[in-house]
Amino acid sequence: MAEWFEAWFDEDYALLYAHRDADEARQAVELALRLAPELAAGPVLDLACGAGRHLGILRRTNPLGFGMDLSRILLGLAPVDLRPWLLRGDMRALPVKDGALSGICLWFTPFGYFSDSENHALMLRLGQLLHPGGVLVMDYMNAGQVARTLVPEDTVERAGVRVVSRRALEGDRLVKHMELIRLDTGERRQAMESVRLYHPTDLQAMALHAGLRLRSVRGTYSGEAFTEDSPRWIGILEKAR
Repeated sequence: MAEWFEAWFDEDYALLYAHRDADEARQAVELALRLAPELAAGPVLDLACGAGRHLGILRRTNPLGFGMDLSRILLGLAPVDLRPWLLRGDMRALPVKDGALSGICLWFTPFGYFSDSENHALMLRLGQLLHPGGVLVMDYMNAGQVARTLVPEDTVERAGVRVVSRRALEGDRLVKHMELIRLDTGERRQAMESVRLYHPTDLQAMALHAGLRLRSVRGTYSGEAFTEDSPRWIGILEKAR
């Protein structure tokens, strides 16, 4: 049986999250470049890049930016001129040499998909890939705020598809079960997401073990300070020189 992340990231995913658009990506990348100017030069990996909405913006500043994603479908949705800079692969087996990267970006919570041991191993690997002084941008959920404000169920309609989402905290994971109904045919599809809910202190400890210290943190893409009510935890982590 395929893992949820192998089955879900396709055209339906792109449709459901279409509101996460180029304007949001531009704001996020501009914030990251202000907080981590190292991203403007040298090889920078946009990991779990999807169709490349952040990567395309980063490459306007840094032509050595490149992306990697597991989803063949999302990579195929990338602009044609971006595709030469995209790799397909599993982030648990990154085809990059140790110390080769100036930066790594993880946009819109692509961390926590796996078991605790695999997540810890991934963080260690990310630290190994950065050269001294390199930076990791981690755009992650604010675990406390998610737990306090969880909406158990809602329904949205996008481009002729009704999506009923049911959310729950199952142990230490945020799990979302979705039913997608095509309004023209009545066709139904089941999908899910399951992400390990790490609190900021957990992420910082994991990163420190990987040789990365927290340089800066923000709570929104516009750069507001992080508080317990922030929607995001956007951490800039740096490898010791």
